[in-house]
Amino acid sequence: MPAIVLGLTLLLPQIPAVPPLPQPPFEEWLAGVRAEALTRGIREATLDQALNGLEPVPTVIQRDRTQAEIVQTLDAYLQQRLPKKVVQTARAMRQKHAALLTQISDKHGVPPGVLVAVWGLESNFGRFSGVRPTIATLATLAYDPRRAALFRRELFDALTILDSGDVEPSALKGSWAGALGQPQFMPSSFLLYAVDFDGDGRRDIWKSTADVFASIANYLAAHGWQKGQLWGREVTIPPALITRVPEVAPLQTSGCLARRQMTVPLPLAEWNKLGVRTLTGRALPSADVEASLIMGVKRHFLVYANYQALLEYNCVNAYGLSVALLGDRAETAPRPVSTVPAKPKAVRKTSPKK
Repeated sequence: MPAIVLGLTLLLPQIPAVPPLPQPPFEEWLAGVRAEALTRGIREATLDQALNGLEPVPTVIQRDRTQAEIVQTLDAYLQQRLPKKVVQTARAMRQKHAALLTQISDKHGVPPGVLVAVWGLESNFGRFSGVRPTIATLATLAYDPRRAALFRRELFDALTILDSGDVEPSALKGSWAGALGQPQFMPSSFLLYAVDFDGDGRRDIWKSTADVFASIANYLAAHGWQKGQLWGREVTIPPALITRVPEVAPLQTSGCLARRQMTVPLPLAEWNKLGVRTLTGRALPSADVEASLIMGVKRHFLVYANYQALLEYNCVNAYGLSVALLGDRAETAPRPVSTVPAKPKAVRKTSPKK
């Protein structure tokens, strides 16, 4: 029997690989999408509006093939992503929308600063909600073999959004990857987490600030954000610990790249024993909390369970920490330029004119 198995094994490399099936013309492929959409209950009138005359968009494929990679260090990225102007805008928006943010935070448990930070980084504080027609974008990506199954599902979800009446076909716009509105939700996330907070009957994440903030809050809460808990904190590490970290707290081995770039969690008490301190040099809180360590070049962070919810939005530590730090700064008032009153200028006395 082993000889037979060996013989089969030797023969396997000689069997020619089956070539992939050729792509049908786009019009034929789109007809198949229409037929499947009808079986999913999407109305024919919706499909006529969305699909008639649709053509693939070559620039979408170009963007998909040339995604920029983060090559900066974590320290450099955070410095560039959170300049003084961005922090000032976040604080101003936190104050401008204070009443609305408090109302949404009370309901979903996500702090106002975090909501402003996600909104700010995703949409430049409401200035960007997407300019590319989403159906054409997703149809192009679904037709492309590279990630066809993923974007085909998103295409059907986008058609479902149109069929629900939440948005007109001409207004269904997003990024080159199909992310929608100010929160940059993929259509599947829209269907699960978008909220009609202003009560107008539509989940409008393009123009309604209330719906935008509430949808972000609903998303984070659904992905594990715990009310009243912090995301983590920036810390200092003694030089002797830096080389020992792989021994005392090795990197995680599963999950997305961001999670594999942080250590396994240890209790705060253990980090205290290892010499990790707050930025002011104080001992870490004595809370019964576990934290993972993320190490930059000179900046280091202990992250708690709530940080994992931020990674569900975008599983990149540069992004998660940008949101977390901007959220903290949005909640703090800027320091006054000076607390010492200016010395009054001497006034030279003159004789009144006669």
